[in-house]
Amino acid sequence: MKMRREDIEKIYDLGKDAVVDFIFQLLEKIDTLTARVEELEKRLKTDSHNSSKPPSSDGLKKKKRTRSQRKRSGKKSGGQNGHPGNTLKMVGNPDHVIKIKVKACMCCGKSMKSAHRKGYESRQEFEIPAPVVEVTEYQAEITDCPHCGVENRGIFPEGITHKTQYGNYLRAIAVYFRNYQLIPLERSAEIFSDLFNIPLSEGTIVAASIRCREALSGFEEWIIKMIRDSRVVNFDETGVNIGGSLHWIHSAGTPLLTTYFAHKRRGSEAIDAIDILPGFTGRAVHDHWPVYFKYSCNHALCNAHHIRELINVYELKGQTWAQKMIDCLLDIKKSVEKARGKGKLIAPSLMKRYESKYNEILLKGFRKNPLSKGDTIKKRGRPKKTKIQNLLVRLRDYQNETLAFMYDIDVPFDNNLAERDLRMIKVQQKISGLFRTYIGAEQFCSIRSFISTVRKQGLNVIESIYQIMIGRQIYLDFQS
Repeated sequence: MKMRREDIEKIYDLGKDAVVDFIFQLLEKIDTLTARVEELEKRLKTDSHNSSKPPSSDGLKKKKRTRSQRKRSGKKSGGQNGHPGNTLKMVGNPDHVIKIKVKACMCCGKSMKSAHRKGYESRQEFEIPAPVVEVTEYQAEITDCPHCGVENRGIFPEGITHKTQYGNYLRAIAVYFRNYQLIPLERSAEIFSDLFNIPLSEGTIVAASIRCREALSGFEEWIIKMIRDSRVVNFDETGVNIGGSLHWIHSAGTPLLTTYFAHKRRGSEAIDAIDILPGFTGRAVHDHWPVYFKYSCNHALCNAHHIRELINVYELKGQTWAQKMIDCLLDIKKSVEKARGKGKLIAPSLMKRYESKYNEILLKGFRKNPLSKGDTIKKRGRPKKTKIQNLLVRLRDYQNETLAFMYDIDVPFDNNLAERDLRMIKVQQKISGLFRTYIGAEQFCSIRSFISTVRKQGLNVIESIYQIMIGRQIYLDFQS
């Protein structure tokens, strides 16, 4: 708003009331602009360590050192005493042994042909031989029956259907490159050409993934049932680009199992379609996405999210209660982990002390951020709240879910397991940019569910894909 001197003088000439009204208008404008500036400054100070923003969004302003919540252990960096390590060790039965004879004395130069051998000093080299593709030819015998004259032909093994074709182990490697290492089709084809001297086409790699997904139809049903029957399951979701529009990939997992599911919705429509939470009687660990509370199972909230929000309150608003709540949650976590190491929960008396401390800190938070009229500390009201008030209300109303890790030995402190499960989905999006089709996204989710589960089971990924490709349902023997 730009005004000339004569404009201001005209307002002055109108009298006292006009001047007062004009000043009130200016003050209202100043308040609005001040609030806007504060909001923009807050955004500039918000990053992955004090909000739910991903680390990749920090860009070039990313701090070299993050504010870790872990306490110093007092130990030096590197391997500790007693750590087994992964040093390359000699094997007892090498594939090849090369004898290096002493032909002449290094001192006098005379022949050592007749010298007595005292022993050997051994050294071993571990090397990968150049890959060689083996071609197996199947020859089906053709013969006429000597009795009736009918021509008979030998039956080829199952799966041998073309004059020339690729084997299942080669297909398993193609699926591994594309769906586990997330190597683009063109580069995967280049690897096969450079490493194996095979001119594999991009279409063949796609066909291998389609074939693998078809072989996993039984696994998809099995994994849903196993996760639904689990006692504690971690849930999360992330946005992805499918065909140029926003879709969601949902994950549900345990320390030994993982499943992914692509859907155009984020809410209950998608969750119902996955068919895990409907009828689920265990405990769902999540990040307080409200839709999850529509399901009548037990719940547990991610405290890593709480801590990031509390850091924001402490660093940007200077409210010390937030840091005290962080310390309280981490102290409980430390005590819980110590007790779990002995296979038990912390003592009930210690739980009571932690609950009292938790509520005392909450009370300080509410005193600093009082709820508006119409809302009380005991009852959640409708008036609009600030982000800090929303956090306080959540910690108050969902205290049992926040501290579930203290009451239940199987409940984790955070939802990091689900976030780790989804991390490679985000990597795929960074590499490829999008899924071209919904069918392609479903295929990726199916194969990736199997691969993630295989990794959690401690099995070799390529060998496991190969077993699936030849029709073996190895997942029936997985731990749950």
